[in-house]
Amino acid sequence: MRHINEILHETLAGLVNMFVILLEFMGLIVIAYSGRKAFIEWIKHDRQTRLHLAEGLAMALEFKLGGEILRTVVVRDMTEILQVGAIILLRAALTFLIHWEIKNEAAEIEKEHSKIKIAESTEKQP
Repeated sequence: MRHINEILHETLAGLVNMFVILLEFMGLIVIAYSGRKAFIEWIKHDRQTRLHLAEGLAMALEFKLGGEILRTVVVRDMTEILQVGAIILLRAALTFLIHWEIKNEAAEIEKEHSKIKIAESTEKQP
């Protein structure tokens, strides 16, 4: 019976590790794509570059956070649990900060658009 439990645990660990690697890879792809896109926008002096990059980073962190949560399925001792927990907390904090940055950047862009609309409407009036 113990032998079967070890086999099942090793099988589960292998599957979980495969999915963790897949989620980490997906996060890397999102970061690379977002970085490339943001660089092109930056060259074109697009005002929303920071917003788009932050959104991409937030999405990538969601993939990476999913991988860390999956990793908790196969931890064996308290040291691993603490390490994974610390990583999850750090990534969650980063996600929170990035979402805060997205909110502030979007508000700033909206404020600029409002100023431009007001300026355009006052110019059109006789």
